[in-house]
Amino acid sequence: MSPSEQFIGYSCGLVIICIYIWIGVTLHLAHTKMDFILEHLKNCKAIRARSPLRHGGAWGKLMLIGGISGIITFPGFYLKRGELSLDDLQAFPKPLKRKLIIMHWSALGLMTTMILLVSIDSSGLFY
Repeated sequence: MSPSEQFIGYSCGLVIICIYIWIGVTLHLAHTKMDFILEHLKNCKAIRARSPLRHGGAWGKLMLIGGISGIITFPGFYLKRGELSLDDLQAFPKPLKRKLIIMHWSALGLMTTMILLVSIDSSGLFY
């Protein structure tokens, strides 16, 4: 195996470890703050539509937190369609909002990094 292949392999392994850490942090957030989050966003149709996922086990909680973080990160789409309450969004606690936005962008960054590493490896560009 060439040094570039080793580098890409170790980088992919590091991204996978980071994904597991992200899943753990997200599940912890879902387990400890779910009721608090849903209470603050009780007037949002988009959140109410996703709220049954909280009873779907670990996968459902991941899906619900992912949906909520996507709505909090990109609220414009949901505000235009009337599925997000502006009052609820403005009253949402800033530290938790920041945490959800960081979680969403880190997930997007990890997925993008993995896709780039795999595409570089499969293209054979560096060996």
